[in-house]
Amino acid sequence: MERTPIPVLTVQTAPYEDQRPTGGGGLRRPTALFESQRNYLPNFVQSLLSSVDLRDRQGCTMVVGSDGRYFNKTAIEIVVQMAAANGIGRLVIGQNGILSTPAVSCIIRKIKAAGGIILTASHSPGGPGGEFGVKFEVANGGPAPDIVSDKIYQISKTLEEYTICPDLRVDLSRLGRQEFDLENKFKPFRVEIVDSVDIYLNLLRSIFDFSAIRNLLTGPNQIKIRIDAMNGVMGPYVRRILCDELGAPANSAINCIPLEDFGGQPPDPNLTYATALLEAMRGGEYGFGAAFDADGDRYMILGQNGFFVNASDSLAIIAANLSCIPYFCQMGVRGFGRSMPTSTALDKVAKVMKIPVYETPTGWRYFSNLMDSGRCSLCGEESFGTGSDHLREKDGLWAVLAWLSILAARKQSVEEIVRDHWTKFGRHYYCRFDYEALEPRTAYFIMRDLEALITDKSFSHQQFAVGSNIYSVERTDSFEYIDPVDGTVTKRQGLRIIFSDASRLIFRMSASSHVRATLRIYAESYEKDPSQHNKEPQAVLSPLIAIALKISQIHERTGRKGPTVIT
Repeated sequence: MERTPIPVLTVQTAPYEDQRPTGGGGLRRPTALFESQRNYLPNFVQSLLSSVDLRDRQGCTMVVGSDGRYFNKTAIEIVVQMAAANGIGRLVIGQNGILSTPAVSCIIRKIKAAGGIILTASHSPGGPGGEFGVKFEVANGGPAPDIVSDKIYQISKTLEEYTICPDLRVDLSRLGRQEFDLENKFKPFRVEIVDSVDIYLNLLRSIFDFSAIRNLLTGPNQIKIRIDAMNGVMGPYVRRILCDELGAPANSAINCIPLEDFGGQPPDPNLTYATALLEAMRGGEYGFGAAFDADGDRYMILGQNGFFVNASDSLAIIAANLSCIPYFCQMGVRGFGRSMPTSTALDKVAKVMKIPVYETPTGWRYFSNLMDSGRCSLCGEESFGTGSDHLREKDGLWAVLAWLSILAARKQSVEEIVRDHWTKFGRHYYCRFDYEALEPRTAYFIMRDLEALITDKSFSHQQFAVGSNIYSVERTDSFEYIDPVDGTVTKRQGLRIIFSDASRLIFRMSASSHVRATLRIYAESYEKDPSQHNKEPQAVLSPLIAIALKISQIHERTGRKGPTVIT
């Protein structure tokens, strides 16, 4: 019996003015906005698809994945229906819609797809009262560069119609190929439902020594691990890779069922929200702990007794121990990259290794450009994102396997490895204060006035006395980045105060915020003397924080008594 072709409809719509993607081609908003505003999601998806030139779009392959949050099922259906109507030839989708951000990047690169769409709001809360997001990956498997984000936004402001196949239905649970005949299309539209883990697992096998990690987890000197997937996308990956493939006991993995509301907690791997993992690690039973965010690109590392490894130290320690990972022994190390707010611990390692370091704005798209040009092998951000040139996205599980590789090779505990690193390179005391959900105008004026203050000539070489500490300003600026690959200039990426002892204060507005604003304050102080490495970061950094609060007046101007989150 001949199938009736599925109709392709053109739907009239009106543009929205607020669909400017944040860094990396992503739109993140309250879920209620997507559900209540007419055509809000179809408008953005049409703008995204239209940003791809028609000749490149026709018959191309794209990858679609999600972190399993609320509204994803509805959104995937709309994306599929619109992709078909807009001439996409094939979609590759994870089973049940589940694909981590690193897995999407992996599949795009493996099958040479034109790009991908990830339905995620990263570490933001889920559920009807949470947030939802749409993120666009380009052909290199990385976040969309600014020129693409700008194009999406320009299209969104004048959009009058979108095309869709509303009668097209895909079974996301059934592995394999599904074909659909569309009206006025010569070739059928294909959807391939793939195992969420397989392709990504094969890539990891080619990077790490799985037998060494398996021996660490199952051999005579095995360590017990505790891994928290925080009810996000990483549950199936943790169970399949760490438990089934590498031998960790099934009860090593917790919160491994993806839930639409992530169990009522923000899927944010830090000391504030990964409390179940922290309490388990404090008990002393486990030698290694890790947690992942909703879409699997961020992570946190804990050692026995809850020993916390901050993300900047983690990046530097991985850099110093790349010889423990076969991939780097084969490929070599060309360069390191870090976002500007990330501590300069990586720089100390790079200097010893005689490897160049690239200091970029926050956003993985800047690293992608460096990696595509062969300049960068390892990079990371202070927000628990680390990765290498095996992909063009930060990769939480890759970072965890890197740590397990180091533990297997060095036969030391997490804490011993960190303390040895501090002894050799010095300790960078570091913390981040997040002031979330601020009124945007208030946050804007705080940053504006602060920039005027610190860039005034009278501020240069100013001294601040806090208790017995005296800090002399060496230089200040509004961070500006010139891409060494294409010469692109990116301005106003955070305010920096660098003191004569190399201490730093940084103020930055978060680009991933939506209706409300997030203002972040970063403090860093370097200590070379090993006898001074056992202090609490808050105690060491309190004078710098006092300076930051004084010159920004953030508590007085917001009515807050303290930050929302301290990392």
